[in-house]
Amino acid sequence: MRVPKLSPKLTVLKLGGSVITQKEKPFTANLSAIRRLAKEISNAKVTQLIVIHGGGSFGHPLAKKYSIKEGYKGGNAQLLGFSETHQAMVTLNRVVVDALIHRNIPAVAVSPSSCIVTKSGRIATVMEEPLKKLLQTGFVPVLHGDAVLDFDRGFTILSGDQLVAYLAIQFNAERIVMGIDVNGVFTADPKEEKTARLVRRCTLHELKKMQTRMRDTSDTDVTGGMLGKLIELAPAIEQGVPALIVNAAKPKNVYKAIRGESVIGTLLQKT
Repeated sequence: MRVPKLSPKLTVLKLGGSVITQKEKPFTANLSAIRRLAKEISNAKVTQLIVIHGGGSFGHPLAKKYSIKEGYKGGNAQLLGFSETHQAMVTLNRVVVDALIHRNIPAVAVSPSSCIVTKSGRIATVMEEPLKKLLQTGFVPVLHGDAVLDFDRGFTILSGDQLVAYLAIQFNAERIVMGIDVNGVFTADPKEEKTARLVRRCTLHELKKMQTRMRDTSDTDVTGGMLGKLIELAPAIEQGVPALIVNAAKPKNVYKAIRGESVIGTLLQKT
């Protein structure tokens, strides 16, 4: 399976929290995976790249504990919870950025909470100029899911998946690569169903039917939130930005995906 060949146009790469952290150990980075992925990204020699990573065992426990996604209900405890959640993501982000810099990638940390405000959980305003200038200068911006301010809720959680699609559209990306902990989109949860079949290619029309089918099943959280990822990616697919979902836990997959080489995964395309 191939995505369009490498060109000066932008690649948006998402590194899933389930890959770069140890889910069973709160606030524990998967250092070996992060270092390997940094090496793969470096070896791929992509000229225009934005990296976005998830929260895994850093952001999710705190966001849930303080109900950050539901918004500000009042009180200093929840304000502190917002701060703790954001700081946990900054901590993970620093590990990722350090690994990239170690591989001679000019990575620059960009916290969404400082440049994005949402409205009812959806991106409303973005200070895009710094990101544009970073890319024009040759830097690699590294963003992450984050606790952000919200016009309606006071604050909320902005997922890395929503950020991926938004930036891919706004910056006219050539491709999206989603690195998760399974081989792509399956007909059922491959961790639970041995008969689950990998969907190798999916058009926008087929994607919408797949979303409906997932909603109608008893287990809508297919493959650890796959339904949510597909919903967030749909607008980018509709704008003609292909997305390739691969297993970033397997060596060389991310390298191959961002190089446009053949790799096992699920390719989402408009037609």
